[in-house]
Amino acid sequence: MAYFDKVKVKDKLFGLVFGAGKVSQVFEDSHYKMMVKFKNGHEVPYTEDGIPGWGNFKKQTIFYKDDIDLTDVDFAPVTKVLSPKKIIKLREKKKLEVRLPSGIWTDCSKCVVGYVEDMLEAENYHLFRKAPKKDK
Repeated sequence: MAYFDKVKVKDKLFGLVFGAGKVSQVFEDSHYKMMVKFKNGHEVPYTEDGIPGWGNFKKQTIFYKDDIDLTDVDFAPVTKVLSPKKIIKLREKKKLEVRLPSGIWTDCSKCVVGYVEDMLEAENYHLFRKAPKKDK
């Protein structure tokens, strides 16, 4: 049985990328099981296993709002706004993190090509930070 076998329109969900959303449509005879509309206006189709219809995801990225535990997820505010030069340098060294619309920080190497350039052109420097050092 798949995670979203019994999904219904208006079910409240939480996506790791876009944050809070609601099921806007359910498809019975399709590759995708549901369409989710997020608070920021994005609409994304998902399979019955919670895999989105965009990007190169192989794992579930959306959950029922009551099922997800976000206590170990990094939502920390940015402490230092980086310069465009520093952002580019950190990206080249693979030490750059980006803040997703959900507020979660993630490794920038997972970004779509051109995302960093788009954010730099929009002067959204506050959406980047130096990756924290990993504990060994």
